[in-house]
Amino acid sequence: MDLRKKLYQIFILGTEGGLYKEALKNNLGGIIFFTADIQNKNQFKNLIQECKSFALTPPFLSIDQEGGRVERTENIHNGKKYLSAKYALQKGFDFLQKQSEKIAKELKDYGINLNFAPCIDVNTNPANPIIGERSYSSNPDDVIKAEKIVAKTFQKNGIIPCAKHFPGHGDANTDSHLTLPEINLSLEEMEKIHIKPFKACAKEIDMIMAAHLHCTCFEKEEIPTSLSPNAINYLRNKLGFNGIIISDDMIMKGVAKFGTVEAIELGIRAGLNMFIYRNSNPDTINAIETIAQKAQYDKELSENIEKSFEKIMILKNTYFK
Repeated sequence: MDLRKKLYQIFILGTEGGLYKEALKNNLGGIIFFTADIQNKNQFKNLIQECKSFALTPPFLSIDQEGGRVERTENIHNGKKYLSAKYALQKGFDFLQKQSEKIAKELKDYGINLNFAPCIDVNTNPANPIIGERSYSSNPDDVIKAEKIVAKTFQKNGIIPCAKHFPGHGDANTDSHLTLPEINLSLEEMEKIHIKPFKACAKEIDMIMAAHLHCTCFEKEEIPTSLSPNAINYLRNKLGFNGIIISDDMIMKGVAKFGTVEAIELGIRAGLNMFIYRNSNPDTINAIETIAQKAQYDKELSENIEKSFEKIMILKNTYFK
Protein backbone atom coordinates (compact mmCIF):
# COMPACT_ATOMS: atom_id res chain seq x y z
CA MET A 1 0.00 0.00 0.00
CA ASP A 2 1.38 3.44 -0.87
CA LEU A 3 2.19 6.07 1.77
CA ARG A 4 -0.77 8.31 0.81
CA LYS A 5 -3.26 5.53 1.50
CA LYS A 6 -1.50 4.74 4.80
CA LEU A 7 -1.75 8.43 5.74
CA TYR A 8 -5.52 8.50 5.09
CA GLN A 9 -5.80 5.56 7.48
CA ILE A 10 -4.69 7.74 10.42
CA PHE A 11 -7.72 10.05 10.09
CA ILE A 12 -11.28 9.78 11.39
CA LEU A 13 -13.55 12.35 9.70
CA GLY A 14 -17.14 13.47 10.15
CA THR A 15 -19.73 13.69 7.40
CA GLU A 16 -20.06 17.50 7.54
CA GLY A 17 -18.61 18.85 4.30
CA GLY A 18 -19.58 15.74 2.36
CA LEU A 19 -16.16 14.56 1.16
CA TYR A 20 -16.09 11.53 3.48
CA LYS A 21 -17.15 9.13 0.69
CA GLU A 22 -14.21 10.14 -1.49
CA ALA A 23 -11.93 9.94 1.55
CA LEU A 24 -13.15 6.39 2.29
CA LYS A 25 -12.28 5.45 -1.29
CA ASN A 26 -8.77 6.78 -0.56
CA ASN A 27 -8.50 4.48 2.49
CA LEU A 28 -9.80 6.79 5.25
CA GLY A 29 -9.35 5.23 8.69
CA GLY A 30 -12.83 5.92 10.00
CA ILE A 31 -15.95 8.05 10.39
CA ILE A 32 -17.25 9.85 13.49
CA PHE A 33 -21.01 10.30 13.77
CA PHE A 34 -22.83 13.16 15.50
CA THR A 35 -26.46 13.82 16.42
CA ALA A 36 -27.14 15.43 13.01
CA ASP A 37 -26.16 12.13 11.33
CA ILE A 38 -28.63 10.08 13.37
CA GLN A 39 -32.31 10.71 12.61
CA ASN A 40 -33.73 7.23 13.23
CA LYS A 41 -32.53 3.65 13.61
CA ASN A 42 -32.94 2.47 10.00
CA GLN A 43 -31.50 5.64 8.51
CA PHE A 44 -28.45 5.38 10.77
CA LYS A 45 -27.87 1.70 9.99
CA ASN A 46 -28.11 2.51 6.27
CA LEU A 47 -25.60 5.36 6.64
CA ILE A 48 -23.16 3.00 8.36
CA GLN A 49 -23.60 0.37 5.64
CA GLU A 50 -23.04 3.04 3.00
CA CYS A 51 -19.77 4.11 4.69
CA LYS A 52 -18.60 0.48 4.82
CA SER A 53 -19.40 0.02 1.11
CA PHE A 54 -17.06 2.91 0.12
CA ALA A 55 -14.17 1.89 2.40
CA LEU A 56 -10.99 0.28 1.08
CA THR A 57 -10.13 -1.00 4.58
CA PRO A 58 -12.79 -1.77 7.23
CA PRO A 59 -13.23 1.63 8.93
CA PHE A 60 -13.52 2.67 12.55
CA LEU A 61 -17.21 3.62 12.86
CA SER A 62 -17.13 5.86 15.88
CA ILE A 63 -19.25 7.97 18.19
CA ASP A 64 -19.12 9.94 21.46
CA GLN A 65 -21.66 8.01 23.50
CA GLU A 66 -20.82 8.72 27.13
CA GLY A 67 -24.39 9.10 28.37
CA GLY A 68 -26.09 12.28 29.58
CA ARG A 69 -24.59 15.50 28.27
CA VAL A 70 -22.55 13.75 25.58
CA GLU A 71 -24.88 11.40 23.76
CA ARG A 72 -25.57 11.28 20.02
CA THR A 73 -28.64 9.03 19.72
CA GLU A 74 -31.21 11.41 21.22
CA ASN A 75 -33.29 11.49 18.02
CA ILE A 76 -33.68 7.71 18.19
CA HIS A 77 -34.48 7.84 21.91
CA ASN A 78 -36.91 10.77 21.55
CA GLY A 79 -34.81 12.86 23.92
CA LYS A 80 -34.53 10.20 26.63
CA LYS A 81 -30.91 9.73 27.66
CA TYR A 82 -28.66 7.37 29.54
CA LEU A 83 -27.28 8.73 32.81
CA SER A 84 -24.04 10.67 32.59
CA ALA A 85 -20.92 9.22 34.25
CA LYS A 86 -21.31 10.98 37.61
CA TYR A 87 -24.95 9.96 38.13
CA ALA A 88 -24.48 6.43 36.75
CA LEU A 89 -21.70 5.80 39.28
CA GLN A 90 -23.80 7.28 42.10
CA LYS A 91 -26.28 4.44 41.45
CA GLY A 92 -23.49 1.93 42.05
CA PHE A 93 -21.05 -0.25 40.13
CA ASP A 94 -23.72 -2.79 39.23
CA PHE A 95 -25.89 -0.10 37.62
CA LEU A 96 -22.85 1.30 35.77
CA GLN A 97 -22.05 -2.13 34.35
CA LYS A 98 -25.64 -2.72 33.21
CA GLN A 99 -25.93 0.72 31.59
CA SER A 100 -22.57 0.20 29.81
CA GLU A 101 -23.85 -3.16 28.54
CA LYS A 102 -26.99 -1.51 27.14
CA ILE A 103 -24.96 1.25 25.45
CA ALA A 104 -22.51 -1.28 23.96
CA LYS A 105 -25.22 -3.59 22.64
CA GLU A 106 -27.15 -0.70 21.12
CA LEU A 107 -24.05 0.67 19.39
CA LYS A 108 -23.12 -2.79 18.12
CA ASP A 109 -26.61 -3.20 16.69
CA TYR A 110 -26.20 0.00 14.63
CA GLY A 111 -22.77 -1.12 13.39
CA ILE A 112 -20.60 1.12 15.57
CA ASN A 113 -17.27 -0.40 16.60
CA LEU A 114 -15.49 2.45 18.47
CA ASN A 115 -16.82 4.60 21.31
CA PHE A 116 -14.90 7.64 22.54
CA ALA A 117 -15.57 6.74 26.17
CA PRO A 118 -15.02 6.32 29.07
CA CYS A 119 -14.21 9.87 30.12
CA ILE A 120 -11.69 9.31 32.93
CA ASP A 121 -11.00 12.92 33.87
CA VAL A 122 -10.94 13.53 37.62
CA ASN A 123 -13.23 16.52 38.17
CA THR A 124 -11.29 18.55 40.75
CA ASN A 125 -12.45 22.00 39.60
CA PRO A 126 -16.13 22.74 40.40
CA ALA A 127 -15.98 25.66 37.93
CA ASN A 128 -14.91 23.36 35.06
CA PRO A 129 -17.20 24.35 32.15
CA ILE A 130 -16.73 21.22 30.01
CA ILE A 131 -16.26 18.14 32.24
CA GLY A 132 -18.54 18.30 35.32
CA GLU A 133 -20.97 15.37 35.31
CA ARG A 134 -19.04 13.73 32.45
CA SER A 135 -16.51 12.71 35.13
CA TYR A 136 -17.25 9.72 37.35
CA SER A 137 -15.82 11.40 40.43
CA SER A 138 -13.41 13.88 41.98
CA ASN A 139 -11.70 10.82 43.52
CA PRO A 140 -9.18 9.17 41.16
CA ASP A 141 -9.64 5.73 42.75
CA ASP A 142 -13.38 5.78 42.02
CA VAL A 143 -12.65 6.88 38.45
CA ILE A 144 -10.26 3.92 38.07
CA LYS A 145 -12.88 1.43 39.30
CA ALA A 146 -15.52 2.89 36.97
CA GLU A 147 -13.16 2.90 33.97
CA LYS A 148 -12.34 -0.80 34.41
CA ILE A 149 -16.05 -1.73 34.48
CA VAL A 150 -16.98 0.39 31.46
CA ALA A 151 -13.96 -0.47 29.28
CA LYS A 152 -14.22 -4.22 29.94
CA THR A 153 -17.97 -4.18 29.23
CA PHE A 154 -17.40 -2.41 25.90
CA GLN A 155 -14.57 -4.76 24.92
CA LYS A 156 -16.65 -7.84 25.80
CA ASN A 157 -19.36 -6.58 23.45
CA GLY A 158 -17.01 -5.88 20.53
CA ILE A 159 -16.83 -2.10 21.03
CA ILE A 160 -13.36 -0.52 21.24
CA PRO A 161 -13.26 1.89 24.21
CA CYS A 162 -11.17 5.05 24.08
CA ALA A 163 -10.15 6.56 27.43
CA LYS A 164 -10.07 10.36 27.44
CA HIS A 165 -8.83 13.13 27.86
CA PHE A 166 -5.12 12.52 28.63
CA PRO A 167 -3.48 13.83 30.82
CA GLY A 168 -6.71 14.90 32.55
CA HIS A 169 -9.14 17.71 31.76
CA GLY A 170 -10.62 17.89 35.25
CA ASP A 171 -8.75 20.94 36.56
CA ALA A 172 -9.43 23.16 33.52
CA ASN A 173 -11.36 26.40 34.02
CA THR A 174 -12.01 27.07 30.33
CA ASP A 175 -13.51 25.05 27.46
CA SER A 176 -11.00 23.65 24.93
CA HIS A 177 -13.72 23.91 22.24
CA LEU A 178 -13.33 27.70 22.59
CA THR A 179 -9.73 28.27 23.71
CA LEU A 180 -6.59 26.44 24.89
CA PRO A 181 -6.98 25.85 28.65
CA GLU A 182 -3.87 25.98 30.81
CA ILE A 183 -3.26 23.38 33.53
CA ASN A 184 -0.57 24.86 35.74
CA LEU A 185 0.12 21.91 38.04
CA SER A 186 3.42 20.20 38.71
CA LEU A 187 3.99 16.73 37.25
CA GLU A 188 3.86 15.35 40.80
CA GLU A 189 0.39 16.87 41.35
CA MET A 190 -0.80 15.66 37.94
CA GLU A 191 0.45 12.12 38.65
CA LYS A 192 -1.16 11.98 42.08
CA ILE A 193 -4.65 12.79 40.75
CA HIS A 194 -5.24 13.40 37.04
CA ILE A 195 -2.76 11.01 35.41
CA LYS A 196 -3.51 8.23 37.92
CA PRO A 197 -6.52 6.77 35.98
CA PHE A 198 -4.51 6.77 32.73
CA LYS A 199 -1.65 4.96 34.44
CA ALA A 200 -4.12 2.38 35.78
CA CYS A 201 -5.57 1.57 32.34
CA ALA A 202 -2.45 1.99 30.16
CA LYS A 203 -1.82 -1.76 29.83
CA GLU A 204 -5.50 -2.70 29.41
CA ILE A 205 -6.94 -0.28 26.88
CA ASP A 206 -6.26 0.02 23.13
CA MET A 207 -6.84 3.73 22.55
CA ILE A 208 -6.31 6.93 24.54
CA MET A 209 -7.42 10.40 23.45
CA ALA A 210 -5.01 13.29 23.99
CA ALA A 211 -6.57 16.56 25.12
CA HIS A 212 -6.13 20.05 23.73
CA LEU A 213 -4.71 21.38 27.01
CA HIS A 214 -1.57 23.34 27.69
CA CYS A 215 -0.04 21.43 30.61
CA THR A 216 2.94 23.42 31.89
CA CYS A 217 4.45 20.27 33.42
CA PHE A 218 5.05 18.99 29.85
CA GLU A 219 5.61 22.13 27.78
CA LYS A 220 6.67 25.64 28.80
CA GLU A 221 5.51 26.97 25.42
CA GLU A 222 1.80 27.11 24.63
CA ILE A 223 1.62 23.69 22.97
CA PRO A 224 -1.42 21.46 23.53
CA THR A 225 -0.84 17.96 24.94
CA SER A 226 -2.24 16.58 21.68
CA LEU A 227 0.79 17.98 19.80
CA SER A 228 3.34 17.73 22.62
CA PRO A 229 6.32 15.37 22.13
CA ASN A 230 6.98 15.44 25.89
CA ALA A 231 3.41 14.47 26.81
CA ILE A 232 3.17 11.73 24.17
CA ASN A 233 6.60 10.33 25.11
CA TYR A 234 5.52 10.30 28.76
CA LEU A 235 2.39 8.32 27.88
CA ARG A 236 4.47 5.86 25.84
CA ASN A 237 7.62 5.51 27.92
CA LYS A 238 6.61 6.34 31.51
CA LEU A 239 3.10 4.84 31.50
CA GLY A 240 3.98 2.07 29.03
CA PHE A 241 1.00 2.66 26.75
CA ASN A 242 1.49 0.78 23.48
CA GLY A 243 -1.89 1.40 21.81
CA ILE A 244 -3.22 4.20 19.62
CA ILE A 245 -2.96 7.80 20.78
CA ILE A 246 -5.68 9.81 19.04
CA SER A 247 -6.33 13.55 19.12
CA ASP A 248 -9.48 15.20 20.35
CA ASP A 249 -11.41 16.96 17.54
CA MET A 250 -8.87 19.05 15.62
CA ILE A 251 -11.52 21.67 14.77
CA MET A 252 -11.60 22.78 18.42
CA LYS A 253 -10.22 26.27 19.05
CA GLY A 254 -7.67 24.88 21.51
CA VAL A 255 -5.67 23.54 18.56
CA ALA A 256 -7.12 25.16 15.41
CA LYS A 257 -4.95 28.28 15.73
CA PHE A 258 -1.90 26.21 14.75
CA GLY A 259 -3.31 25.82 11.21
CA THR A 260 -4.58 22.56 9.72
CA VAL A 261 -1.46 21.39 7.87
CA GLU A 262 0.88 22.62 10.60
CA ALA A 263 -1.09 20.93 13.40
CA ILE A 264 -1.18 17.58 11.56
CA GLU A 265 2.56 17.76 10.92
CA LEU A 266 3.33 18.68 14.55
CA GLY A 267 1.10 15.83 15.75
CA ILE A 268 2.71 13.20 13.52
CA ARG A 269 6.22 14.33 14.53
CA ALA A 270 5.21 14.27 18.22
CA GLY A 271 4.12 10.64 17.90
CA LEU A 272 0.35 11.07 17.68
CA ASN A 273 -1.16 8.11 15.80
CA MET A 274 -4.59 9.36 14.71
CA PHE A 275 -6.53 12.59 14.21
CA ILE A 276 -10.25 13.35 14.52
CA TYR A 277 -11.82 16.04 12.35
CA ARG A 278 -15.55 16.53 12.79
CA ASN A 279 -15.82 17.46 9.11
CA SER A 280 -14.71 16.23 5.71
CA ASN A 281 -14.51 19.57 3.95
CA PRO A 282 -12.00 20.70 1.30
CA ASP A 283 -9.67 22.30 3.88
CA THR A 284 -9.28 19.01 5.78
CA ILE A 285 -8.85 16.90 2.64
CA ASN A 286 -6.35 19.38 1.14
CA ALA A 287 -4.34 19.26 4.38
CA ILE A 288 -4.13 15.45 4.21
CA GLU A 289 -3.01 15.64 0.58
CA THR A 290 -0.40 18.30 1.42
CA ILE A 291 1.05 16.13 4.19
CA ALA A 292 1.05 13.13 1.79
CA GLN A 293 3.20 15.12 -0.65
CA LYS A 294 5.54 16.34 2.08
CA ALA A 295 5.97 12.86 3.58
CA GLN A 296 7.33 11.53 0.26
CA TYR A 297 10.53 13.50 0.94
CA ASP A 298 10.55 13.60 4.76
CA LYS A 299 11.91 10.49 6.47
CA GLU A 300 10.63 11.32 9.97
CA LEU A 301 7.10 12.01 8.72
CA SER A 302 6.97 8.88 6.56
CA GLU A 303 8.37 6.63 9.30
CA ASN A 304 5.90 7.93 11.88
CA ILE A 305 3.00 7.43 9.42
CA GLU A 306 4.19 3.83 8.86
CA LYS A 307 4.34 3.18 12.65
CA SER A 308 0.85 4.57 13.17
CA PHE A 309 -0.53 2.59 10.24
CA GLU A 310 0.87 -0.62 11.77
CA LYS A 311 -0.74 0.09 15.14
CA ILE A 312 -4.10 0.79 13.45
CA MET A 313 -3.95 -2.45 11.45
CA ILE A 314 -3.12 -4.47 14.58
CA LEU A 315 -6.14 -3.04 16.40
CA LYS A 316 -8.48 -3.50 13.44
CA ASN A 317 -7.32 -7.07 12.91
CA THR A 318 -8.00 -7.78 16.61
CA TYR A 319 -11.58 -6.46 16.59
CA PHE A 320 -12.74 -6.76 12.98
CA LYS A 321 -12.85 -10.52 12.50
